[in-house]
This record gives sequence, C-alpha cells and structure tokens, in this order.
Amino acid sequence: MSSADTPTEIQPYQQSVVYQIYPRSFADSNGDGVGDLPGITSRLPYVAKLGVDTIWLSPIFASPNDDNGYDISDYRAIMPEFGTMEDFEQLLETAHSLGLKIMLDLVVNHSSDEHEWFKQARSSRENPYRDYYIWRDPAGFAEDGTPLPPNNWISFFSPSVWEWDEHTQQFYLHYFSVKQPDLNWENPRVREEVYDIMRFWLDKGVDGFRMDVINLISKPEDFGDDPAIAAGSTTVPLERIANGPRIHEFLQEMNREVLSHYPGVMTVGETPGVSTADAALYTGFDRHEVQMVFQFEHMDVDASKEGHGRWSEDRFSLVELKSILSRWQHDLQGRGWNSLYWNNHDQPRAVSRFGNDSAQYRVKSAKLLASVLHGMQGTPYIYQGEELGMTNVFFDDIARYNDLEIHDAWRKYVDSGEIDPETMLRYISASGRDNARTPVQWDASAHAGFTTGTPWLEVNPRFSEINAQAALEDSDSVFYSYRDVIAARKAHPIFATGAYAQLPGTEEDPALFAYVRMNSEADAAASGERALLVLANFSDEPYEFAAAEGNLSSYAQYAGLKNPQLLLANYPEAERTEGVLAPWESRLYLYSL
Repeated sequence: MSSADTPTEIQPYQQSVVYQIYPRSFADSNGDGVGDLPGITSRLPYVAKLGVDTIWLSPIFASPNDDNGYDISDYRAIMPEFGTMEDFEQLLETAHSLGLKIMLDLVVNHSSDEHEWFKQARSSRENPYRDYYIWRDPAGFAEDGTPLPPNNWISFFSPSVWEWDEHTQQFYLHYFSVKQPDLNWENPRVREEVYDIMRFWLDKGVDGFRMDVINLISKPEDFGDDPAIAAGSTTVPLERIANGPRIHEFLQEMNREVLSHYPGVMTVGETPGVSTADAALYTGFDRHEVQMVFQFEHMDVDASKEGHGRWSEDRFSLVELKSILSRWQHDLQGRGWNSLYWNNHDQPRAVSRFGNDSAQYRVKSAKLLASVLHGMQGTPYIYQGEELGMTNVFFDDIARYNDLEIHDAWRKYVDSGEIDPETMLRYISASGRDNARTPVQWDASAHAGFTTGTPWLEVNPRFSEINAQAALEDSDSVFYSYRDVIAARKAHPIFATGAYAQLPGTEEDPALFAYVRMNSEADAAASGERALLVLANFSDEPYEFAAAEGNLSSYAQYAGLKNPQLLLANYPEAERTEGVLAPWESRLYLYSL
C-alpha cells in the first residue's frame, strides 16, 4: 500500500469477492445423494449471476472422508464420489469461460493415514518416508504395559494428539483426527512434495489456494506437558501450537519456490489463534507470504460461558463483536489484508447466529449482514446458501448428524453426563458444523432440488420457503441484495481504500453498528469518493438515530461532508424514516467530493 499523499494501488485480490462451495452439499448430478463436480459445473451460471469473481472449492481430492475430505489420501486424484479429473477440467474450463476463477483447498498440515506416504512411514522405522511424519517414543508404560503418550496434549477431535503404532512401537502426532497424521515440515522432502502438488494444480490452470490451518505446520520446539490441560482444558491451547518458530520461513519459501512463478495467483491462509500483529506478518505487503488470512476471533464471540467451547446457545454481544471487528480493521489498515466472513463450512448459518431467522426478519437481517460485512476493508467470502438467507437446522436425534466434531462433542459431554441430551441437541442446532453442510436449497421440489436420490445429510425443512428458484423470481430477495453490494464494491474503490472508524459515541451501543470508511485526500482525489457511511440496527425494535439521515457533518472530524448518495438499503423508500432505523434496517451512504 502507498503513502497517504499517493493514491492507493488496489490489487485484484483486494477487490475480489469469493464464493465458497462445499462440494458434497452443493449439487448432485447423478442421484447418489452426494454433491459432485458435474453438479457444480451445471450451477456455475447461477454463481456468475451473483457477481462474484472467485470460487473456493472445499477439498475435492481422494479421501476416506473421516473428516469430510480434509483427510487426503491422494493430492493428485479426484474423490470418486465427486467425479473424475476430466470432470474437474470441464468445471475449470466452464468457470473460466464465465469469468470465474477457481481456488482449491490446500490441506498440508496433515494427510490421511491412508495416504501412501503414511502407509510407507508406518511400515518400519527405517523406511525413507518415516520422517514425513512426527514420531515419538512413549513417555513410559502403565502398570499393565500400556504405552503412555509423550505428553498430555489433547487433540481437536480425540483424547490425545498421539496415537500408538503397535508395529513400529512409537506414537505419531495428529492435531486433529487419529486418521489425520501431521506432516513433518522440518523435512525438506515434505516441503518439496507440497510444492510439487501446488505446481501440479497451478499448471492445470487453478487460480489460487485456501491453505487449511497453515499456521500449524511449524511445530513448537517444546513438546512438554501443557499446564492448561493439566488444569482441565479440553484441547491444546492454540498459543502453544500455532505460529511456530519456522512458519514465516516456510511460507516465504513456498512463495519463492512456487507462488511467485504464477502471476495473479490468489492465496488465503487459515490461521487459527492469530493476533492482528501476527496477521500483519502473514499478509504484510512486502513479506511475500500469503495475501490474506482467515482469523477466528469474531467466531468466538458467542462461545460457551460454561467452558464448553463452541457448544452453547448464548447470544452474541454486539458491543463485543464491534470491538473485535473494529480492532482488526484498525490494526491491518495499511499493513496487511484480512478476509471478511460471517460463516463457512465450519460455522453455523450467519442469519441464525448474527441476525434473526424468524419469518418476520430473516430477509431483512440477512441483507443487513451483507451490507455490514461487505462495507469493511478486506476480501469478502460468501458461503453457499448465505446469499439465500439459509438458516440453521434442528435435528432431534444425534444419529441424524454426520459431523465428526459433533459426535466427538456428544461423547465428551453427553456420554459423560456433563450435558443432558436435550440441551446438547439445542447447542448443536445453534453452533454445530452440520448447519452449514445441509444441502443447498435450489427449489421447492423433493430434497430441495439438490438430488433425485437420498441426500447424504438431510435437507433443512425450510427449503420450501427458502430456495434459489424463489429468490431469483423475487427482485426483493436476499440474493439480489448480495448482488447489489458486490456490484457496489467493484464500482467504488473506497470499499478497498477507505480507513475505518466506528461512528463516535456508538462503540458501546448494544443495537447500533455505525461506521465510516474515509479516503485519504489522494485516494479521494483519484476516485472522487471521500467517505462511506454504514448504519445498521441489530435489533427487533426501531432505533432513533441522533444525526440526520446520512449526515456526518454533526461530527467535528467529518465536517464538510455533505449530500450523501444512498448506495444500498434493505427497506424500500416508502418504509424509511429520516433519523430512525427500523428493526434490522441497514443503509450505506457514499459521500463524494
């Protein structure tokens, strides 16, 4: 980014809008109940109509599906359920013909235990692939001869990060499922294998990578017991395992060896446990690592107050949410770049979590969420169905859920008697990952038009009310509001360049989210755009706003701004009142020179 007296040079990724597709749940072409690549290809015109320019595909590679594709057994093969390599090449060609780029999920912190590398590694301690993974001797043996893990660390999906291999008499490390052994990035052969995989897909014409938990690839130097776990924590604290000692070295090497040779490639690193200072290092404009990060601080805003992590039905605090989002806006301004998102394949549905998914306010609040998020600085990500206002689902039996994490939590909390089954089912409905994974609702026919067979995961019963066909036929639908805000981002450079600030005096307001994006004099002179004002009422009650509609001049630091243009609103003109925001009403105003 440039200095304040020089117009900012906007990079393509900074004006991009990304649409995430979870292939298993998007569209099924052959009636087997599982979404597939031909199904995605058939729906690409719909995605293009939305106005996005990039599609992120969750993993499509060969996998035993222990963690729905995030356990990869062959990085150069397509999962047979999804189709063939020819199907992928057709998808890529069709996407490019529609002006859409394709970004793949790069999952290289771990592989599947069914990958050939791991099969070789566990065959003997002398095998050349042994050091592709991380092995340790037992800390000792119990009285009955059971080997004891090297430390007390607990994984995200199972009791220990260590799994005993009887054949070679050592433990291997897995931060996630026991079937997801962690790769040893200290081994240069592993790094070169990863770089070859990246080149393979880039040479096919792929346009970028979303890098799964990429800040976990450099392991800590200390594998000692963790006191937090000894005190009762149920997972390894992220500060212990994230942002390891060689992480920036590894990413800079990846950029030097691969990414820098493919101009225009788009990169985003999923980085749990990062601070804004960490993110500025990962995405610094002169650091040559990744272009942007996914961070999760705002995803913890409604975490359980009883210490159960995500398992809660607590409502978020808007004041806390504003504080988190605002800090990320301030701290990365001019230093790095962030991803903007409300939901993805690992999070519950945005309108149920941050809006109001009732019949009365679902559409209005879904539109509000689009305006608030897309008005910020960063690259927005839309998760499939978000543009329709799809909602969370409630299943009354744990057997109706598929997700590994949900079933692990059930064993941890219900089977132990800590949480009763009825309460846990409510928690799962509020925050479980399967909320995002129910099939996309295309129309009001059987199984929402997702498949002619039996879907791998049940369709949300609200599909007859909420579906793409109905949205496309309704000019006032959530879909068209998303299309409008995407078009506004692309038409107005201030969405990329303007500095962010909450409107003075609103920081502690429990209902109003009001912020301004202010261009520097140089950027304003170059674009003719001085400021952007975003107003949003996160409540079921009308909100009386002190300043006149769209008028910033009542605040001293914004004196001289006048004659705003209303860019976007989620209420029609006849229902708007000056100085008052209706329930779940949002407005975006543009101030020109």
